[in-house]
Amino acid sequence: MPRATSERFNRAHQPSIKSAAAKGSSSKNNDNGEGSSSGVRNPIFNTERFGQHILKNPQIAQNIVDKANLRPTDKVLEVGPGTGNLTVRILEKAKHVTAVEMDPRMAAEVTKRVQGKPEQRKLDIIIGDFVKAELPYFDVCISNTPYQISSPLVFRLLSHRPICRIAVLMFQREFALRLVAQPGTDLWSRLSANVQLFAKVDLVMHVGKNNFRPAPLVESSVVRMVPLDPPPPVKFEEFDGLGRIVFSRRNKTVHATFMAKGVLEMLEKNWRTWCSVQNKMIEDDVSMKGKVEEVLNSTGYSDQRAAKMTLDDLLKLLSAFHDEGIHFA
Repeated sequence: MPRATSERFNRAHQPSIKSAAAKGSSSKNNDNGEGSSSGVRNPIFNTERFGQHILKNPQIAQNIVDKANLRPTDKVLEVGPGTGNLTVRILEKAKHVTAVEMDPRMAAEVTKRVQGKPEQRKLDIIIGDFVKAELPYFDVCISNTPYQISSPLVFRLLSHRPICRIAVLMFQREFALRLVAQPGTDLWSRLSANVQLFAKVDLVMHVGKNNFRPAPLVESSVVRMVPLDPPPPVKFEEFDGLGRIVFSRRNKTVHATFMAKGVLEMLEKNWRTWCSVQNKMIEDDVSMKGKVEEVLNSTGYSDQRAAKMTLDDLLKLLSAFHDEGIHFA
């Protein structure tokens, strides 16, 4: 896996695209091998290897950039620029763009498009894995997201400091719909709750698969994510730990989910650790089952189902457990 670097990419460091393509075609098991997300191979770039699909419709590219409401003073982080169809439009409106790209050949293509132009001084390219790369300051994030980093990208943006103003992100449609799902709907999930606790998320457009090269097997959608600033005073690991339990069987009652043997054992271990840190005496006949049932009954969530619990419900339940010294991380 390429190591991330903040240095500007120099096309001379890599073999020419023509020679790379020729080399790839001479091997049956080359980097452009059959991808699981598309039945069409890209003859030049590693789109299948990195889960990328190049957006080829210029109008949709422009619409995505417009949804970000860029300011002339904005510094933009772009994830997965591909061949630069979004990049060149962002450069027209923003002060600076840092693009993070896994494939050196695509990075070379983006560099080529701005070479010798005023925009060249406004662009830096980080070659490497977005999840591991050291990110610079940015006001806005725009991404035609590679499939396999959808969830890591969302949560890295939400945890990044300082908080960005807005992110406009393209995902597989089902993932995008989960991000904006509401309680009581089929797609309401731990992912939905975790993201909506820290950001306002809305769906801005659907993008058909024929707008990409190669065309994926699934449809895509674009969401706009506005992180809450300041974020709520909730420890993410605790909220996610609660969600991991209640959404494990989202259509079962919360009581039934918490009564699972492994859950009670984990909570008792956490509780004993908390008592030790707080220098609290532990009763010999303590019953974690009894303590959990007391919390569930006192809050009224014992017979509730995670599929219908709102963010407020989850936060109230988390607070009630914390009052009893029961933690989830």
